[in-house]
Amino acid sequence: MNSFLIEALLSSGPDYDSLFKTLSWESESWPQTQRVEALTALVEGLGSLTANSGANSTKQSIEVHVENVIWSQCIPLLSKACAEPGEKVKCKESVAAVCKLIKACVPLCDAAALGKLTEHLLPSLQLASEDPITSGRLSAEVASDVLAVLLPSCSPQEDLELKVLTQALSSVKTTPDALVSKVSVRLLLTLLSSSSSGGARLDGIRMSILDDLCSWHGNESTPAVTGRALLCLTALSDHMLTPNCLASDPRLSIQFWRMVQDGLTHKDGLARKRALYMLKRCVALYQEKGLNCQSLKQDEVLFMWDSNSSKLLREFWEDYALVMETLEENQIHVVRPVLNRIDTLIQTVNDTKGRSLLHPSWLLCVYQRMFHSENKALMREGVCHLLQLQVLQQPEFAMAFSQFVIGPFLDVLSETSLFQRAIGQSVGECPELGSKLQVFMVNFFNNLPSEEKASVLLQLIQQLASKQWCAVPVLFISQALSSLSPSPLLGVNGLAALREVLRCAMITHQVLLKGAAQCFLLNSALCLTDVSAVTLDDVFGLLMHFRSDESLCRRTKLWHQLCIWLKSNEDGFKSIHNVDQDKETIRAYVQRELYNYLKVPPSTGQTERLPDVSEAVKLARAILLCADMEMCQPGVDINNTMESLLSPLLDTLSRISTNIYLPLKKSDKSLQLVHQLLLLGGVNQDTDKAQDHYVSVALKNQIFKVLEPILEFTVRQMCGQLQELFDVERADMYMCLMKKLVITCQSVPLLHCKFEETYFPKLIRFSLKVLAKPSQQSPSVSAQVARVVAMASLALVCSLVEQEVIDMQSVSELRVLNEHFYNPMLLSPSSVGRLNETLLKPSALDGLNDTAGPGPMRQDWGRVVAHYLSDQWICLSVLLRAFGIPETRTSQSCAILKTSVSSAIEGLSLLPSNLVLPIFAYLETALPLLAQQDQSLCVDPIALSWDLVQGLSTNPLDFWPSLKGFISMAFHRKLVMLTDTQAPDLTTTTKRIASELMELSQSKSGLFGVLIQHCCQLWLPFGQNKGDQDTVFTSIFTHINILIEACIYGPVQRRDQRLIQDVQSYVEQLGEECAANVVLCSDNRDDHLPRICALSLLTELEPSELHQKLMQNVVLELLKKDKLISSSKVRYYNNSLQHRVKNRIWQTLLVLLPKLSEDFVNTMLNIVYEAAFCSNQASVKYLIEWMMILILTKYPQHMKSFWDCFNVEHEKTKVSICTFLSVLVHFNVILPNIENQAVELRNALDVILQCCFNHNFSVRLYALLALKRVWSLAEARALNEGVDSLHSLSSVITACLNQAEAMQSTGNANKNWIKIQEHFFFGAFHPIRDYSLETILYTFPSLSDLADDEWIPPWKFQKMPCFSPNPTCPLINSASDLRELNPGDWIQQDKSEQEKEEHWAEVQKKITPWKLDIQEQEPELQLIPQQRAARVGKTHGALLVVASLIDKPTNLGGLCRTCEIFGASALALDSLRHVNDKQFQSLSVTSERWLPLLEVKPVELADFLQLKKSDGYCIVGVEQTANSHSLESYHFPEKTLLLLGNEREGIPANLLQLLDVCVEIPQQGVIRSLNVHVSAALLIWEYTRQHLISGANEADSKAK
Repeated sequence: MNSFLIEALLSSGPDYDSLFKTLSWESESWPQTQRVEALTALVEGLGSLTANSGANSTKQSIEVHVENVIWSQCIPLLSKACAEPGEKVKCKESVAAVCKLIKACVPLCDAAALGKLTEHLLPSLQLASEDPITSGRLSAEVASDVLAVLLPSCSPQEDLELKVLTQALSSVKTTPDALVSKVSVRLLLTLLSSSSSGGARLDGIRMSILDDLCSWHGNESTPAVTGRALLCLTALSDHMLTPNCLASDPRLSIQFWRMVQDGLTHKDGLARKRALYMLKRCVALYQEKGLNCQSLKQDEVLFMWDSNSSKLLREFWEDYALVMETLEENQIHVVRPVLNRIDTLIQTVNDTKGRSLLHPSWLLCVYQRMFHSENKALMREGVCHLLQLQVLQQPEFAMAFSQFVIGPFLDVLSETSLFQRAIGQSVGECPELGSKLQVFMVNFFNNLPSEEKASVLLQLIQQLASKQWCAVPVLFISQALSSLSPSPLLGVNGLAALREVLRCAMITHQVLLKGAAQCFLLNSALCLTDVSAVTLDDVFGLLMHFRSDESLCRRTKLWHQLCIWLKSNEDGFKSIHNVDQDKETIRAYVQRELYNYLKVPPSTGQTERLPDVSEAVKLARAILLCADMEMCQPGVDINNTMESLLSPLLDTLSRISTNIYLPLKKSDKSLQLVHQLLLLGGVNQDTDKAQDHYVSVALKNQIFKVLEPILEFTVRQMCGQLQELFDVERADMYMCLMKKLVITCQSVPLLHCKFEETYFPKLIRFSLKVLAKPSQQSPSVSAQVARVVAMASLALVCSLVEQEVIDMQSVSELRVLNEHFYNPMLLSPSSVGRLNETLLKPSALDGLNDTAGPGPMRQDWGRVVAHYLSDQWICLSVLLRAFGIPETRTSQSCAILKTSVSSAIEGLSLLPSNLVLPIFAYLETALPLLAQQDQSLCVDPIALSWDLVQGLSTNPLDFWPSLKGFISMAFHRKLVMLTDTQAPDLTTTTKRIASELMELSQSKSGLFGVLIQHCCQLWLPFGQNKGDQDTVFTSIFTHINILIEACIYGPVQRRDQRLIQDVQSYVEQLGEECAANVVLCSDNRDDHLPRICALSLLTELEPSELHQKLMQNVVLELLKKDKLISSSKVRYYNNSLQHRVKNRIWQTLLVLLPKLSEDFVNTMLNIVYEAAFCSNQASVKYLIEWMMILILTKYPQHMKSFWDCFNVEHEKTKVSICTFLSVLVHFNVILPNIENQAVELRNALDVILQCCFNHNFSVRLYALLALKRVWSLAEARALNEGVDSLHSLSSVITACLNQAEAMQSTGNANKNWIKIQEHFFFGAFHPIRDYSLETILYTFPSLSDLADDEWIPPWKFQKMPCFSPNPTCPLINSASDLRELNPGDWIQQDKSEQEKEEHWAEVQKKITPWKLDIQEQEPELQLIPQQRAARVGKTHGALLVVASLIDKPTNLGGLCRTCEIFGASALALDSLRHVNDKQFQSLSVTSERWLPLLEVKPVELADFLQLKKSDGYCIVGVEQTANSHSLESYHFPEKTLLLLGNEREGIPANLLQLLDVCVEIPQQGVIRSLNVHVSAALLIWEYTRQHLISGANEADSKAK
């Protein structure tokens, strides 16, 4: 109507000035949208008028007015709209109206005006959203809206168009994420659309865009750049990917394909969706217009296409896209079926010449996506699938995968949880992924090109060394490397990389796993080292990093393998100095290294540090390896060999005590080497191999030759020669050497007595003399060092006394030390004596400068003092046991003891955690003495010690020794014997600690085992007389809770700890093949240990009254726990914690049953019946049934109470009656012990026949089996005795059994009938014959679907020193029938059908939006609903719902119904023919008659959305993106267009950037998305709630 009015007005010859003045507005005001639209209509009318008018003056006047409108009206209004952030809806409407006005004005202006306006707008594109809008400037979004209007007019001006293009591409890189699609992409899209008519020019724009984006991505391949570049290309895909744009075709650019691949593995789901969209578009374009894209070099073309194999390639890429789409589901059961197809797909894409049409990098994208998954199961599936990838057997694929294996694949292997034991694997088996990794590594390296193997292996090891690894991954990677075929691949750099792995990468507290990994790495080095490229020094430099206490130790197979390897390659190693000279033998190398080692510069007279011990370690290992190698040669005299090898060393040591000119450094290095030879040589360890024994003996003989000089020198040094701070470390080395020497000399009494008679007494006297000197106020360094060395020397002697290496009588002078500590207390009761005596820091240390190198520094003074305190408590603990408190009055002795204990408590707070063990040892002796005086004084030391131990729980190196020391102290024999009456405070404290320890053991394996082992040894020790044993045994009643908890303790449920234990079990079962098992004496932290200890103790109990009392208490407590679990409301499912505990309870009861007295069994039988009535898992049910059978067999007088169980109310026995019927199946075991067998047989038949008519199928099945077994007993008895008292029932029962057999002949009934008869409990099992620990604890759990970590094999009992075989409960089942059976339960359903792998055909395929079949429009249908709605007075909101991407009639019908109910303005469909579909109509229920329907084809959606955006609509999509808004917090604008995605694919990537807002629905479940109709209904309702309903409420309130 506006156009008619304007035309009429202008044709009447109006005053243009007045019209413009009337419709214009003040620059500071905000006009209504109608005024702007009116002015637009005027300008459009003037355009038509000037086109038909020839008057130049009129045109010039209009041109001036129009330009004034642009600069005085439009620009200020746009600037004002940009400065009003709170008026979004109003601003959006105004901007849309002004843009239409500018669009109308531009044609009436000259060309210069267009350029001026464009130049004014371009700088605004660089403004970020948070930048302030200056006067006259616009926001980037508004500027892009205006430029989009101007661009069609810029087409004739190429320079102007180029400026816009350049600025738009620049803004892609600088504009904030939220504005990229709204600003930059929109301009690029408009540029391409406006230039669509010009061929060469359009190609130029395309090429500029492609080159710019590809160049940007090539220079900065970051995720952010990839995401933005893909956003642009996806939005422009309709213009960039067309059949006629070969000159600027992105498919010809390798950088474009790299961008797509980066997008497929992008962390952002939207970027992945865009990349996949581009890939599918390219494939579709190839198919539409064939374009051969191949290359002779595989790396030049990432995407290959052959028109001759078009169909095959199309199918492959469709399946590939399906794989990538399926990976978005992140659910293993959805992904697994498509993965199984990858190998088959690859085989199909080979051309006729045998060349692959698939670049390997596309496969890497699949695995990279899986490796980045948050779902660990999906990640593991990806790893396992890659490990089995057949295509890697092709060399070109293996090489292409090499960098991926070194990088992302090795990174994902660092995830420990991947190595979980697979379903069906037993404890001790190699994890599935570990086994596959070995096979993969072998195949991968075998298929690599020969010239590349060494480089790839080096890079892999270097990557392994570049990060710190957990114990499990590095173990299995090392094992896989050790499986490689022997070949010369590792040179000097390779050995250096291995050193870095050993030095830096394996930082773990799992010592066994660390040792095993070292063994595998050494095996790898032996197999893969190129001996011609490395020197012997390189080899021994590597060997130095293998720890002797973890892996590389004599007496192991690994050591002997190393000797053989060195011997066989002795002539092949690279020469150190000159390539042309003769090859150096290992013996020559050792002799040369020993000579260089002992070659030191003359002494400078200054104090020197102790030399680095690593050189001694390296040389000692080389000497021992050389000796072992030569020992293998026939006719070698090992004594002569050892003497010649050690000749320089022995010569130096022979002069060490007499040559005053011998440099101290040379003496120290000699002693270090001797110490390392003794440590590494294993001279005090037993060995079965003669070779090891002879070498050890020869080594000892050589050292014995120089023993006296060594001892004289070291004792002299320690008696006053050590005076500098550096000498503290030197003294430590001397004492370690002396300790090793005295232990070595134990086998030689003549030498050993010299220590006791000469050297130790001298050392003790001097040390006591030093300590007796009074402390100075300002002590010197030498005085304090002398005290430190003196106390350390005395601690050394005391520790040797404690280890019984030397006799206390030979060092009786230590009694003086005891008086030294306590004498001040005797003189003054308030004094603490010399306990916790510290050292004053010498003032000279304050000015000492730190220098580089190892050794104690002035900042280490605290460490020196800590060791000084610790050495005091070592002496005190030994002296207290040997001499006690110095003799004095009883009261004074008690006071001294109290003071000593208080000092010990103080010491716990003073000493670091790794040095508190001596205090625990002291308290272990002191507390029992103190408890005799006042038990309450023991509470604080024990409580504080426990707090200290708990604080160490995260430090395994200190925690376990401290825990053992604490338990020995807190649960000392004499303390445990105290009752609640005698020591109420102490027993309360120990009970609390025991309870906390058991609670802590639920999260930390091995804790409870330490406590229960200690307690069991206390309660039933070996080799103690009966009287003492009973006295200690009574303490078990005070702490019975420990025994009860041990009976029901089981595997820790935390998966990470279960994984570590499983891997440790695997390493242990490798036995001697893994040297770590020989070297390490690992603590038994098996979760089964507490139960094994408890059951071992219970099986040792005797029929005595005291033991009977204990067993009865245990039984009652266990039955109470069982009842508590049965009555609880916690879910009770198979292998749950409740199931496991109940199973352990009944296993323990079954073990105890033969030892229980008859009277007690009589009282507990009813409780057993009660338990049988409860709902129990199969394994528990079998144990209860077995127990009832054994009780009734031994005590048949209880048969009456058994029959009474069948008379309990029906509801209670609904299914549990099967338990009692199972007992009757074994009636043949019970019957021989019954006196009146005929009566009991009749009773049995009576109850069974009643159950045969039960309505429950399971009850009938059990009853039929019992009837069959019992009736066979009756028939046998009648035949044997000739008396048939049941003759009257014979025909009835026979007929019943025959009919039952007939009824069970078909279907599932037949299967169940066969299974129940073959089931182990009713078939192979015999309750009497099979009674054993093996059956109860191992066989039954394995046959009754109990998790394998609940199976306790008999060999674990055999390894326990506290277990001895018992005739009442044998360990091993003598019969083998049960062992030969496989696990299974007749009530389990046949799972074979459920476990079948899903087929490829079952995976749903995705649709391709741009290929939908779109019907012709039927616009006449659009007006009918409005007319109908108007007739009934129906109103509509402004919500427009677009469902053009939805293709299911049911969803569309339901959506139509929802839109009509909530008053949407219209619903857009892809075709209006849907309304005639019956499925549509069944859900729409005629709503299509009342709702305006539009037809918008999917191919027209982009233009439709742009049109609606220019009309002021806010485009809202339902999609999860990084910037999406939550539905609950988002406020819908009134003019909202709701775009719905496809049911399977969602919103296509090319439409996502057209959205103004993405809204997501908050979810709580694990399913990824809602049905599209449901999602739309939620958003439509929320829009309705915000606008129509709230608006109606406001209107009502105003009316009121």
